[in-house]
Amino acid sequence: MANNHRNTQSRKVQKSIEMAEAYYGMVPNMIEAVNRHNPAVAQFYIAASEALQNSNLQDNEREAVILTISRYNDCHYCVRAHAALGYEAGLSEADIQDINQGKLPAKKTLRGFVKATRLILDKNGWLDADDISQLEKYGITRMHLYEINALIAIKTLSNYINHIEQTQVDDAFEAMMPENMDQAEWASIPEEALTTTVN
Repeated sequence: MANNHRNTQSRKVQKSIEMAEAYYGMVPNMIEAVNRHNPAVAQFYIAASEALQNSNLQDNEREAVILTISRYNDCHYCVRAHAALGYEAGLSEADIQDINQGKLPAKKTLRGFVKATRLILDKNGWLDADDISQLEKYGITRMHLYEINALIAIKTLSNYINHIEQTQVDDAFEAMMPENMDQAEWASIPEEALTTTVN
């Protein structure tokens, strides 16, 4: 019976690895960490991410939203991973720095997505008619708001897992970022957490 359980678990772990390699072209450290403990969560995260990859937001808009969520949650891993992915998707260095420093990007469309994301997070989704009206001036509709909500759900999952795991940022992501990008004001692992050993 124990052997059957181990074989089933091994197959689940392998499936997650295959899904990650197909979607990311690699197995990111976060997925590897989750997969060691709960392959179902790893598979859920990859499948949800892939579904939203083919949704309504442009790549740079989606990365701006993800970066905003990750900065809001102070995730040391995701702000760097998505700074790299965002840069690849067309975010400028200035856009990335503005979001990571709690400012708004200069471009109106990105500005609207960042504002909408922070507003949903600040108000736990309780947007009133005035909020909706203000966001509509940036071209943000309910279609966009619901996709932002979905991104908040899956990124909060990964952000909090990275907090528990204290996940190391992949070299591949570091290599994708612009050279000498200043990360001084970016999220980092709190000093008190560094004294805690996570198994």
